[in-house]
Amino acid sequence: MGPLIIVSGPSGSGKSTLIHRVLAKTARPLRLSVSATTRPKREGERDGVDYHLWTRARFEEALAVGEFLEHAEVHGHLYGTLRSEVDTHRQQGVGVILDVDVQGAAAVRPHYPDHLSVFVKLSAWELYERRLRGRGTESEAAIARRLETAREELKHVGEYEHVVINDDLETATADLMALIEGAFVGS
Repeated sequence: MGPLIIVSGPSGSGKSTLIHRVLAKTARPLRLSVSATTRPKREGERDGVDYHLWTRARFEEALAVGEFLEHAEVHGHLYGTLRSEVDTHRQQGVGVILDVDVQGAAAVRPHYPDHLSVFVKLSAWELYERRLRGRGTESEAAIARRLETAREELKHVGEYEHVVINDDLETATADLMALIEGAFVGS
């Protein structure tokens, strides 16, 4: 059975960058779970690779028959983790990384007592705002909303087994790789 690695962290913490670096560097059979969403496709996204881009009706049908481990509505769009994105691969010995928010992590943890949970954060609050502004992709209102959410998410750091501080990308990548390596050894 492949390990399940739950990774959460506020916007600006760099968790997605870390995950992609680990996936590129590891020799282990490891994949990132592809979430389903009802939000519109963004430029460059590929259906089934970056997200499962579904209509609201399709999402609600899958939800009604229990296909999701967790789901949430965020800013008017549905997001969720499909059971098939986790169970099928784990049964084949492939490790699965879930990139989920703190609510999603809380919903998934009870179903998989053998999970590894990691919270990615920065050492100082002002770094979140600096990184979000540095992206240059969001309005002031969106940045303010993300920062408000980040404050709330940081309150949940104690619910995770491990914390990775992502002030230095190389160090944080090595730290996350070591945790994942340990999950494979223990599985």
